[in-house]
Amino acid sequence: MTTDAFLADCRARLAFDLFAHTWNAVVLWALRDGPRRPVELRERIGGISSKVLTETLRRLQFNGLIDRHARPGTGTRVEYELTPLGRTLLAPINAVGAWAFTYGDEVIAAQEAACTHGRPSPTR
Repeated sequence: MTTDAFLADCRARLAFDLFAHTWNAVVLWALRDGPRRPVELRERIGGISSKVLTETLRRLQFNGLIDRHARPGTGTRVEYELTPLGRTLLAPINAVGAWAFTYGDEVIAAQEAACTHGRPSPTR
C-alpha cells in the first residue's frame, strides 16, 4: 500500500473514482429516502436511460453502496436500497450539492465567458 495521495491504488483515488461516474451520486441521492424500483428511480432522476441506470446500479452494488432485493409477487419485483456504507456518502453528496447551489452561477458565467472569447469547451 502506498502513502502517495493520488496513485491508482490509494483510498482517496478510490473515493474520487466513485464520484467520477456521472450517475453514481445522483442514484445514491435518489435512494436516500428508501428502497426504489428501477422504474421509480428513472422517474425520480430523469434523463437517464435504462441501460445507464442498470450499469450504475450494478457498479454501486459491486462497490457495496447499494443492495438489490428481489421481492416475490406477480413477476419479480426488484428494489434497490442504500447500504449503511452507501448512506455514509449522503453527507458528501449533500455538501457538493450545496456548493453547486451556491457557486453554480459563477461556474456557468465562467463557461459562457470562455465561449464568448472563443476558447474551446473541454470534454467533461
